[in-house]
Amino acid sequence: VQLVESGGGLVRPGGSLTLPCVVYGNIFNINVMGWYRQVPGKQRELVATLTSGGSTNYADSVKGRFAISREIAKNTIYLQMNSLKPEDTAEYYCNIQNTRSNYWGQGTLVTVSS
Repeated sequence: VQLVESGGGLVRPGGSLTLPCVVYGNIFNINVMGWYRQVPGKQRELVATLTSGGSTNYADSVKGRFAISREIAKNTIYLQMNSLKPEDTAEYYCNIQNTRSNYWGQGTLVTVSS
């Protein structure tokens, strides 16, 4: 199983980006899918989660600006990011948890700067 994120890059404050995470291989009994981010020297933090039942949860700092979604036919999880701020600059990681394991992607860097 491999999770591959993409879509990161440099964007101006107020701009938008969509991060796709493609899942290669089969993961059964998924409990929750999510996006996390990490800044050098700080702990990885939760950005958004989506349960297998369709419930979503967002960090307070991104509520109303970010949206997590899933396209089953493409084995892809998305993070739509709008109204980006400099403090959103981080490495963004895709995550899937099932009853047996915790899977992570390699990360994609998002830089918000003018």
